[in-house]
Amino acid sequence: CSALQYNILRQKGTERANTGKYNKFYENGVYKCAGCGTQLYKSETKFNSGCGWPAFYDEIPGAVERHVDNSGGWSRTEITCAKCGGHLGHVFENEGFPTPTNQRHCVNSVSIKFEPKE
Repeated sequence: CSALQYNILRQKGTERANTGKYNKFYENGVYKCAGCGTQLYKSETKFNSGCGWPAFYDEIPGAVERHVDNSGGWSRTEITCAKCGGHLGHVFENEGFPTPTNQRHCVNSVSIKFEPKE
């Protein structure tokens, strides 16, 4: 694990906007936790939100946990890997994106690994 991955996965850091490997990446497959390899998101749920980080509208059932995050002076919902607790990013709701769940999982690229569909 790189120093950047450790900072984000274990110390709840955030990568700079528009710098992540998977921000504008739309291949068919599955995204796994970079910390433990657990499958988190199917590529079918990824969409272009224009926010500068990979965005997904839904997780694989049971793969992601939500926690209240009051850091930074406001309340947000942090998302973590349900298996290892690695910090993925935050989930936002009711932003008006045309998705089935009305959610945007804003995920750090270094928190995930892509596995192409065979």
